[in-house]
Amino acid sequence: MSDIESGAGLEDLPSKELHARAMRLAKERRDVGFLWDLLRAIPAAAASTGEVDRAEFDLLHGLSLLEEFTHAGEGDLADALRPFYIDYLAQHGRS
Repeated sequence: MSDIESGAGLEDLPSKELHARAMRLAKERRDVGFLWDLLRAIPAAAASTGEVDRAEFDLLHGLSLLEEFTHAGEGDLADALRPFYIDYLAQHGRS
């Protein structure tokens, strides 16, 4: 198993790449649980970037949360979700 497959090299990847790999793996595995967990993680990640008002709005409005889902691999939100993506990829031993 390579360093990236074991999780050791995942920290070095850009957030956008972590998101892409985690989404690709979830699709391959048909892992709806991962997608649900990602939706649940987005409000806290948004709050950690200083966007507390947006995070509170997301908790109350599913459509806004789905919009955030489509951008979960970009910018500050992707950076805040890095641990989530790294954990998923390392847990399933995939890059």
